[in-house]
Amino acid sequence: MPDHHQATRRRLLRTAAASLLSAGLPISAPGVVRAARVDETPIRRRVPSSGEAVAAIGMGTWITFNVGSDPRARAQRTEVLRTFLDLGGQVVDSSPMYGSAEAVIGHALDEIGQYDPLFAASKVWTPDEHATREQVKRSATLWGIDRFDLMQVHNLVAWEAHLESLFAMREAGQLRYVGITTSHGRRHRELERIMREQPIDFVQASYSAANREAEARLLPLAEERGIAFIANRPFQGGRLIDRVKRHPLPGWVRDAGLANWADALLKFIIAHPAVTCAIPATSRVDHMRENMQALRGPLPDEALRDRLARHVAGL
Repeated sequence: MPDHHQATRRRLLRTAAASLLSAGLPISAPGVVRAARVDETPIRRRVPSSGEAVAAIGMGTWITFNVGSDPRARAQRTEVLRTFLDLGGQVVDSSPMYGSAEAVIGHALDEIGQYDPLFAASKVWTPDEHATREQVKRSATLWGIDRFDLMQVHNLVAWEAHLESLFAMREAGQLRYVGITTSHGRRHRELERIMREQPIDFVQASYSAANREAEARLLPLAEERGIAFIANRPFQGGRLIDRVKRHPLPGWVRDAGLANWADALLKFIIAHPAVTCAIPATSRVDHMRENMQALRGPLPDEALRDRLARHVAGL
């Protein structure tokens, strides 16, 4: 085969590999995995309602970004967000419930001066069923953005009225996706009913290697209904990662290509086929770097996921 034909074939294989990896799909063509440099390709998942691909590791802001106007703390959180974006992160999740977190995000985004990778997600959290639009507008002002990619009803508060308003805003192009959230394993039955009956794009609930309750009904239902799933509390508010870090990472975990405990625990989550994104929270740049290692490299298969969960339960 002439040299220029071989070069063309190699380019086509690299392009095909990159496309498959960005979609989270397997690659079987000989030589494609090596050419695509799998370890450096961010893991992305599709939003079922649109087909849009988003990075599978996001960032939560509960507690960690609630630092008020303290200039040193704000500067540190700016570096955390900058690191997240630089390493391929997109989904940033917050709420008016999180104190000053939305204002701190806005300050950080203004300092960074880059918005293209950002997938902005916040929540409506008010019992006033007529205040949906006002709260969304206030949150957008705090973030310094024109509109949110995702607006969610926080912990099902006044969800009927809020969803009606959010659906109207989505239809008018004032936001892109609508979702609903819960946490700590609460109100799953009601959440299931909403998932079955309402045209939501996203659902958010707690899921981790130490809390697999969502696997029973929520995750299968999300797959069935074509709803994106965001896993909150992946480290159980920090308790899980603090517990496991007191123990060495097992050799069989390292042999599977998992670099550290954060990498292993987050990849446990995003390896589930129904999970779109996990949103760990941190206030430290070094911990952010550890978290973002989970956005690249191999994912555990089902047998390894089960073994990891059993090991974590015994620690």
